[in-house]
Amino acid sequence: MTQQFRPPSVPLVTVDPYFSVWSAADHLYDDHTVHWTNKRNSMVGIIMVDGKPRRFMGKVEMASNTEYEEPAALIQKSLKVDPLTSTYIFEGEGIELEVSFSTPLLLDDLDLLSRPVSYVTFRVHSSDGNPHDVKIYFDVSSELCVNTPDQKVIWSRKGINDNIVSMCMGTEEQPILKRVGDDTRIDWGYCYLAAPQSSSLKTVIHSYNVRKQFVKTGQLLNEDNDQQPQSAIGETPVMAAVLDIGEIHENQSSHYLLLAYDDIHSIEYFEKHLDAYWRRNGQTFDEMLVSAVEQYEEIQKRCEEFNHKLINDSKSAGGEKYKDMLSLAYRQAIAAHKLVIDENGDVLFLSKENFSNGCVATVDVSYPSIPLFLYYNPEFVKAMMRPIFRYAATEEWKFNFAPHDVGCYPKANGQVYGENELENQMPIEECGNMLIMAASVCIYENNANFAKENWVLLTDWANYLKENGLDPDNQLCTDDFAGHLAHNANLSIKAILGIGAYSIMCNMLEEKDEEVYYQMAKEMASQWVKMAGVEDHYKLTFDSTPETWSLKYNLVWDRLFGLHLFPEEIVEQEIPFYISNQNKFGTPLDSRNTYTKSDWLVWCASMAKSKEDFEQMITPLWDFLNETPSRVPFTDWYDTVTGKQINFQNRSVVGGLFIKLLNSFETDDVARQLIASNINLRSSFGL
Repeated sequence: MTQQFRPPSVPLVTVDPYFSVWSAADHLYDDHTVHWTNKRNSMVGIIMVDGKPRRFMGKVEMASNTEYEEPAALIQKSLKVDPLTSTYIFEGEGIELEVSFSTPLLLDDLDLLSRPVSYVTFRVHSSDGNPHDVKIYFDVSSELCVNTPDQKVIWSRKGINDNIVSMCMGTEEQPILKRVGDDTRIDWGYCYLAAPQSSSLKTVIHSYNVRKQFVKTGQLLNEDNDQQPQSAIGETPVMAAVLDIGEIHENQSSHYLLLAYDDIHSIEYFEKHLDAYWRRNGQTFDEMLVSAVEQYEEIQKRCEEFNHKLINDSKSAGGEKYKDMLSLAYRQAIAAHKLVIDENGDVLFLSKENFSNGCVATVDVSYPSIPLFLYYNPEFVKAMMRPIFRYAATEEWKFNFAPHDVGCYPKANGQVYGENELENQMPIEECGNMLIMAASVCIYENNANFAKENWVLLTDWANYLKENGLDPDNQLCTDDFAGHLAHNANLSIKAILGIGAYSIMCNMLEEKDEEVYYQMAKEMASQWVKMAGVEDHYKLTFDSTPETWSLKYNLVWDRLFGLHLFPEEIVEQEIPFYISNQNKFGTPLDSRNTYTKSDWLVWCASMAKSKEDFEQMITPLWDFLNETPSRVPFTDWYDTVTGKQINFQNRSVVGGLFIKLLNSFETDDVARQLIASNINLRSSFGL
């Protein structure tokens, strides 16, 4: 097998925080497929070539106390993870099999992005010049629709039209939107396996032993299992399909299946149940599946074109290894959210804080993720912020700073973080985040209406930073795992840039206080330099000893916004210092520990003046992904010495890796475009 980049876990099905299946192995057939939480979500693929069964995905046996001998596997030749598609190529028995998993998460098409469908495409041809008789078996287990395997499921066939065959499974109990938490899986709604109708297609719903039946005979059982509810323990039910392709030659034969999930209701939002965005005009699940089949060719073409463009853009911006990281991060960053609309028709894009605490719409998870969404469609950043603005404006929110979250996924009914006690909050962090995010939307859309809609709260938070931001008292920041910290130099940068961001929005809205806030931020930045600076770097805290340091990742917005509040010399000093403190797998977050955050590492790297320095900073991150023994979806918190995950996986924050692409916007030029649009930035902005 030849493989340049070995992801720690490969995205297969990436729709939302619940419908999410991965392969945490070097080869697709090495182990069972899993949910992003690494709980088993078994799917199996077997190809019958001239009567010989060969596995290409998963394992046949599901019981742990058996000596069942798995059928031999084809040889996996390669794996390629593109932004929207993961493609495996296998060979053996005179044939070559290509299996691709694609989820069309195109940020310019909200209907398509929210559609809960992934495609599995099989392409097979003779590689030895001889004809071969081929059948492909594929199944999906009931584990995809339960939180724990002891939950009982029911199943059925769903008649849609004469052109589509579909089967579905779901729990007998159907506790819609009842389960709240982090390490959880969906246990309501229905998982579907569907395909275009054809004479070569056979399907059955039965015990997983149907896999063994196919291995022995090349046939499926004739009838579905009886309708007695069955748990996913023991005789685990599966939905199985066989594509009887027949004789193949050197020309490629192509076929596909659809994996889909009807979650019925998606989010509880301030006590109201909201449906997925794609349902907003009354489209039924059956109608959605029909569209997904009818548009298959068009969708695959669009995915291919998008993959090609993002790959080229990322290689141009940051090199081959940067391309690999963005390709792995893209689907994860989007599918850690759910896209819905509220009763007013406003779009909401609600993240789940995966393997952290399960919070929904967390501000300091949204903040690091926004580069991806700013680059492709700033509407998603607004959709992340709307729940926070709504909650902060209610009487339930008792503080004069921005909230941390609006609940625990999938219930967005109000903040749960820190039991809402003052000492457990992140006041500077969240105010700065909300101001920077709001300004980024205004700048990248060249329109400040979104800020105007939320001006009272933004003004309150800017004033909070004016009063409290320069020298933060003992409090948490987004890196809350490191504990409380007073006089945090990097948090101070966030406060200063939050005020600067507010001054930009003042200018765009022709508010008279623009100059006041800009000059305030400028003066605070000047004081910051004196308080944090030592000979060759800047300290962790203002009162710490000179040898302390930290990644000053918040500085990146000074350049992207064209504010120029801080001297360029800071970055010119810090980047070489970060490189000099690298361990095998990257620069630590700060001088207190050897762990780091992948998003902040790339933010700092993106400030490097040379491509060589950028690549020198991100190469250890690529090495980590390629070598880590922690086989989980892209973690953003890991140890730079051992290469082991500390915590967090499958979080949306990997959208932050796209920040290097924002440099191609040449944001100072964006600011100048604002001038051309009769929004006159003052000379104090350095333009």
